[in-house]
Amino acid sequence: MSLPTPTLEAERLRLRPFDDADADDLYALQSDAHVLRYWDSPPWTDRDSVARFMAGCRRMADEGSGARVAIERTSDRAFVGWCTFNSWNPDFRSASLGYCLDQAAWGHGYATEAARVLLRWGFDTLDLNRVQAETDTRNAASARVLEKLGFQREGTLREDCIVNGDVSDSWVYGLLRRDWVG
Repeated sequence: MSLPTPTLEAERLRLRPFDDADADDLYALQSDAHVLRYWDSPPWTDRDSVARFMAGCRRMADEGSGARVAIERTSDRAFVGWCTFNSWNPDFRSASLGYCLDQAAWGHGYATEAARVLLRWGFDTLDLNRVQAETDTRNAASARVLEKLGFQREGTLREDCIVNGDVSDSWVYGLLRRDWVG
């Protein structure tokens, strides 16, 4: 069962399917070591990663396992990052939320705004009951985004990731439909 990638409008942002014009901005984002310092994989070092990422977006839509959208600012159509639902399980009515934003977009509320509109789509269109998210325990900004959206911290995955020899823990967050305030 396929899951068409949505186009969603927020107050200052537009979430839309990726296209080839995003390649340079996507590579710049995913190859930035500072942006990805809390990520569960190292920064990209080759341009082939863009094609694999785009193919993964299409595969998620074709398989119906999730939706990954580019985030652009409506005022100037600038690419600021991406947001995703993955591991969508229609039987359990659950999915996982993820996002990655360019450093220049940090501190403007874009992650919260983008995630909020994607969550609304997930609860209304996908009929989700539960959304899970994980963040590195050192990433206080991401934890604040999740908490502003109503997520509850449910636990810690100890030494969950090892990237470039750096061992880190992750916090697991959950948001239930009954707690969603939109």
